[in-house]
Amino acid sequence: MFGVGTAAGVQHTLTGIAYRTFSAPLARVRAGVNAALKHMDITVAGTERIDNGERIKARAADREIEIDLEAISPRTTRMRSTARSGVFMDAATATEIILQTEKALGGS
Repeated sequence: MFGVGTAAGVQHTLTGIAYRTFSAPLARVRAGVNAALKHMDITVAGTERIDNGERIKARAADREIEIDLEAISPRTTRMRSTARSGVFMDAATATEIILQTEKALGGS
């Protein structure tokens, strides 16, 4: 994975994936994600378990959104956000979800 830039601590890859590690437990980051999605009027479509965490699936307009939360330690959570419109990745929306999550967490 190659990083191509940052926006307030958010890393991006060449494929349009945005990610950030928070110094907060998974449950707290999940609450921040839910608050961010609600603030952005993005509808949660469901959740599922993944290795060491969970995946949140959401929809907004014509975008399919996936947010992976991975517990790195009891106090550290890695968040990976993707937004796709058809075959195109929307890095701006993926990044904004992370920035709004950070805001909901109080700048963790």
